[in-house]
Amino acid sequence: MNKLRSPTAETIFYDTANITVDSAGLNHSAEVILSAEQIEWADTILVMEKIHLRKLNQKYSQHLKGKKIITLGIPDNYKYMDPELISILKRKCQQFL
Repeated sequence: MNKLRSPTAETIFYDTANITVDSAGLNHSAEVILSAEQIEWADTILVMEKIHLRKLNQKYSQHLKGKKIITLGIPDNYKYMDPELISILKRKCQQFL
């Protein structure tokens, strides 16, 4: 919903050299709702759960050609900037940075 996990990821990776990060959600209640422009801007798209991948494909399939999409498998069990979430994000995203 772009309220806890994705904003945490954006915050912790914001100052990482050689990458630019952004976050958005797929639900109408998201703080920032994903747009086609954001998808076209991105080279790699990380989603937290398989349901997000399905929604992404349903809503934006025409914009996903040539995009690398990774499902991290991080459940919605964390608060913003939760130390355990930060550790999981760093471990799971390390290979993509």
